[in-house]
Amino acid sequence: MHVAARSVPASRVLFASALVIATCGLVYELVAGALASYLLGDSVTQFSLIIGCYLSAMGVGSYLSRLIDRALLARFVEIEVAIALIGGFEAPLLYAAFVYTDGFRPLLLGLVGVIGILVGLELPLLIRILEKNASLRELVARVLFLDYIGALAASLAFPLVVLPQLGILRASLVFGILNAAVALWTTFLFEAARPVALRLRVLSAAALIALIAGLVFAGAAEKRMEQDLFADPVVLSKTSPYQRIVVTSSGRDTRLFLNGALQFSTLDEYRYHEALVHPVMAAAARRENVLILGGGDGLAAREVLRWPDVGAVTLVDLDPAVTGLFADRDELARINQESLRDERVTVVGADAFTWMQSGEGRYDAIIIDFPDPSSYAVSKLYTSHFYRLLRRRLADGGAIAVQSTSPFFSPEAYWCIMRTMRHEGFTVRPYHAYVPAFGEWGFALAGEGTLQEFSALPSGLRFLDAQTLAGLFIFPPDMRVREGPINRLDNQILVQLYESDWRKMVAR
Repeated sequence: MHVAARSVPASRVLFASALVIATCGLVYELVAGALASYLLGDSVTQFSLIIGCYLSAMGVGSYLSRLIDRALLARFVEIEVAIALIGGFEAPLLYAAFVYTDGFRPLLLGLVGVIGILVGLELPLLIRILEKNASLRELVARVLFLDYIGALAASLAFPLVVLPQLGILRASLVFGILNAAVALWTTFLFEAARPVALRLRVLSAAALIALIAGLVFAGAAEKRMEQDLFADPVVLSKTSPYQRIVVTSSGRDTRLFLNGALQFSTLDEYRYHEALVHPVMAAAARRENVLILGGGDGLAAREVLRWPDVGAVTLVDLDPAVTGLFADRDELARINQESLRDERVTVVGADAFTWMQSGEGRYDAIIIDFPDPSSYAVSKLYTSHFYRLLRRRLADGGAIAVQSTSPFFSPEAYWCIMRTMRHEGFTVRPYHAYVPAFGEWGFALAGEGTLQEFSALPSGLRFLDAQTLAGLFIFPPDMRVREGPINRLDNQILVQLYESDWRKMVAR
């Protein structure tokens, strides 16, 4: 198989292929990184590992390309088909491996490595195929230019368009279809012996048909695997640019999962949210202006609105998809008693760290409902720098409540948060509550100077009363104060402490 006499149009096709190769190749790696982050957590580690594996595999592929010295164009088409199939079915295979086997991580690295090697093979072959039609200097410049432009296009399109519109499984299949279509198209633009051309066309067409079939059945397969992953029926699933959102429901129990991690169960979430919200509201001198960071499900806002003197609530959450679901869908809005529809509540879709640096205003009570500090992206919200920003936003006589992970399951991390807040000048009162879905859970109540006596709690609470509130601040011996470092922005030791605590818990 060789370039036809009409080499200029054919050459353009191959240059276009370079753009497709780069775009699809990077999308496959972004799919792998996003899926690993969703299922395993710690996006920094997952993406670093995958990008390193992919780039090194590309180097191996480039080196191995020197061993191919015959029928270069046919080999190019075969490699394109292989990338289409492996990359296209990457997400379904990985998701199935996570749900049904213990081999997710080996398969993840294996697929990333194979795709990297194949992409690394393609670019040198492409340059060698075209070297008869242009100078080597011109070829290298154009091919690498297109390769980098394709990578840029993929990196911009993936979080903004591909992931929100297609989801993880469909994204890899759609780009696999694109790969296979380019391979098939290429076979019609180049001369080859009839048996060779026929074989390559059948191979490309078969791959294209398989990927289209996969796309047709992707929705049903995803629902089936997701259902097998959760104990209760899945009633809603959605992929946002930030996370996988799943809601399950069984009888009276509705549960929210973000990236597979349980956020609440309606059977006992009132314990968590009453413990998070009412101590700080009762300790604040005023409650006119309240800030909630996180809490996109509106459950903390629900508890805040029980206080009759609340005038305005600002809720800052990273993911508008979550706040939108819990504001717009009636069955979810009922859980938070339509708190996100209340005219006193203003919802802001923003990263809390950035918003705190750039925004204005002071608040009588600040409620922080972030996820546990299991990654560097979240741990920055538990640093001394962030708590310094909080002090600037706290009104005189104000108080702060912070979700602070479990003092029983993760004591080193819990007390690190307490130390870090105290380091920034806060008076801190640690406390804890038992939530059946999570176990023993910890919080911090903080303010400047002496925290005032608690005001009377509002009526209608299911968990807290005056006596129970006082008991939250008593720690048994196995959860008492630990000494250690504070969490700074430049070291984020909290992530290491958190991971170490949970490894010890699992090993027990």
